[in-house]
Amino acid sequence: MEPQPVSRSRKPILIWLILSQVLALLSLIVWLVIAGLAVMAFDSGVSTEAWTFVIAVWSYPIWPLGFAIAAWVAYARKKDKLAGVLTIFTFFPVLVLIVILASSSFLYSLGL
Repeated sequence: MEPQPVSRSRKPILIWLILSQVLALLSLIVWLVIAGLAVMAFDSGVSTEAWTFVIAVWSYPIWPLGFAIAAWVAYARKKDKLAGVLTIFTFFPVLVLIVILASSSFLYSLGL
């Protein structure tokens, strides 16, 4: 008789997946407000910059939805580490926005 390999519990990754999906869902609530306000980019007229901004804002839900699906598929295939990494990517646009806002505020305070 061969000893069976010790299986790790999948419960921590399951909890992380659920928690991260709830946080991503909450970010979509904030996105609804921002998406509604994004059309104000056209207040000064139709321009390429306005269209680029509105399309970028309106396409945000594709990002967390795509990575959420990929994370659950990886979890179903028992690739827990990959599922954990993929679900982290759902927060990437929010982190980029925070970095841009913080750096622009810093540069503005320096007068640059």
